[in-house]
Amino acid sequence: MSLSQLVALAVIQGVMEFLPISSSGHLALAPHVLEWPDQGLVIDVAVHVGTLGAVLIYTWRDIGRMIRGIIRPPDKRLDPGRRLAWQIVIASIPVMIAGFLVSRYLGDSLRTVEIIAWSTIVFGVLLGVIDRIAPTLYRLKHLTYGTALFIGVAQILALIPGASRSGVTMTTARLAGFERHEAARLSLLLAIPAILGAGTLTGLELYLAESATPGIDAIIAAGLALITALLSISLMMAWLRRAGFLPFVIYRLLLGTVLLIWVYN
Repeated sequence: MSLSQLVALAVIQGVMEFLPISSSGHLALAPHVLEWPDQGLVIDVAVHVGTLGAVLIYTWRDIGRMIRGIIRPPDKRLDPGRRLAWQIVIASIPVMIAGFLVSRYLGDSLRTVEIIAWSTIVFGVLLGVIDRIAPTLYRLKHLTYGTALFIGVAQILALIPGASRSGVTMTTARLAGFERHEAARLSLLLAIPAILGAGTLTGLELYLAESATPGIDAIIAAGLALITALLSISLMMAWLRRAGFLPFVIYRLLLGTVLLIWVYN
């Protein structure tokens, strides 16, 4: 793999993974648009490891709070950290089950440019409309088990290439009335089991196929993905503290339109 392809894939994954604009859609499009060979499972695992490292670094306070809540002896009042940990688990179960079934029975059959284009537009419109009309009432401490399950079930839609896991979770959290910054914070926490699950599944495929072991290319890809993802998260969270999702919606509409023109011509 050329260095330019390696850098591009790592940056795409790092920048797009946590923005509501679909990293999987961009990664699926890169070989079509740039006429590159498929990057292979080793690089897929590497960039996922990098982005996982970035979100762990950024959310370390929440993670520490959940760990303390789990290991702390139970008392009459449920610890907020323990409650949040269970809510993340509950919200992650539906997409893990659905993701396994989709990987097993559908494979990459959905990863077409046409599907990516339409889902980019449709889910972009949903994000824009819901962000516009939904109330801004709640913070993460107000999350209930029912709302966590609702967001978790909606996260299944993110298995459609181009839908964006972060986009779907932020849209659903906004629909439930969460502040924009808090919706993004919840999406980051939900990304941890999602990336772990996807990375483990891909790593298992790699192991069973007895493919090439990680080398310097994988290390470079993981490092670049970590740095770019951490920067991307920081900028997104700073933006959402002051403004809304409109720039992401506009980007999705423009990208989807360009892709449809390209596909149908």
